[in-house]
Formats: sequence, structure tokens, C-alpha cells
Amino acid sequence: MAGLVNFEDENEVKQFLDNLGVEYSFQCYKEKDPEGCQRLADYIEGVKKNYESAAQVLKHNCETNGHGESCYKLGAYHITGKGGVTECLKKAYSCFMRSCNAGGKKSADACHNVGLLAHDGRALEGGPDFTVGRMYYEKACSGGFAPSCFNLSAMYIKGDSKGLAPDMTLALKYANRACELGHVWGCANASRMYRLGDGTEKDEKKAEELKNRARKLHGLEKERQLKFGD
Repeated sequence: MAGLVNFEDENEVKQFLDNLGVEYSFQCYKEKDPEGCQRLADYIEGVKKNYESAAQVLKHNCETNGHGESCYKLGAYHITGKGGVTECLKKAYSCFMRSCNAGGKKSADACHNVGLLAHDGRALEGGPDFTVGRMYYEKACSGGFAPSCFNLSAMYIKGDSKGLAPDMTLALKYANRACELGHVWGCANASRMYRLGDGTEKDEKKAEELKNRARKLHGLEKERQLKFGD
């Protein structure tokens, strides 16, 4: 049948991949389709392994089209200097910020990275900004990003010197949310809080349920690691 590719034929596969590259390039630069640009960047990176060219497409799609996923990936390139871009946490922070605010499937990941870089201060002139960190963790947590929920829980357990008072009720809320999203340490912390009555009344049954969930998640993680190692 016309259109089918024999993936055991090296020449057919090469022609198929080359045609994909032409198609994605047309979508990006002729049709001015941001999704086409993202497909082109993924193609150049994943198939051609040409990270410098991929970086240029990502830069174009982020800066010209404001495409969230491209901004996110460009930020990741700036973290390590991949593709010949400047290794710069400030530029990475800016890209992640654009991705977070643009929405899309990488938005929650980007918001978390903004939170991280603001929280530890590596990308900011004035050092750590816990208020900004907390705000972007909240956005990422709302988007279902478990590590942000866990980080919020930890922040409310400790408080900080910039005016955030410890709040065990909120700490428990975010630990529970992290647990619901599959974060093993969120479950472990929530279990401990129910056992001690931190932020809630003591509840041994709930503590035991959460401890068992933490054990299950830990076991699943170890199983995934073993399979990956195989």
C-alpha cells in the first residue's frame, strides 16, 4: 500500500525521516505553526542529534512565538550550555518563567523550576526570594507537579527568616497533595504528621495508611530502577 514504510529497509527509513524534516521545517517557517517548530526542534535534536540547530529553532519558537514547550527546553539548554547556548541560570530562569506563564504541557515543570531557582537564589541578583519561590511552587502544585507540593510542605514545616511562619496545617495539606500525586516522601511526612498530631488531630489509622502507601511507592520506584538497569 502507498504510504507504508518498510522499517527494515534502511534506505526507506532514511527517506521517511528526511521527508519528516522537510515537512516540519515547512510547518515552522512557511506556515508559521509554533507546534510545527516544536516538532522540528524535537526532530533535529532526537533524529539528527544536531543540538546547535535544535537550539536555534527553540530560540526562535520561544522568543518569536512564545511557545511554552520550546521556552522550557531552551531553559534546560541554558542550564548546561547545551547546543552552544550560553550556560546561564538567569537566562534559564527567564525561559522557564515564559514557559510557566504560557501554559501548555511543560508549564507545571517550568513553574517548579522557577520556584527552585528563586528559592535557592542562584538566578536572582538579590539572593533567595522565598515569596517568589512559594508562589511558583503553588502554581506548579496546582498543575499537579508533586515535587512542588512537597517543597511547599517543607517550607511550611520550617518557615523562614523572611516572614513565612511555620504552619503545620498547610504543611500537612501540601504533604497530602504530594502523596496523592505519587511523591513517596510526601506520604512519609504526612504519615508522621498524623501520627504526631502535627497540623491535625492524631489519627493512627490514617498514619498507617499513608505509611503503607509510601512503602508501596518506594517499592514501585525501586522496581522501575531495576527494570531501567536491566
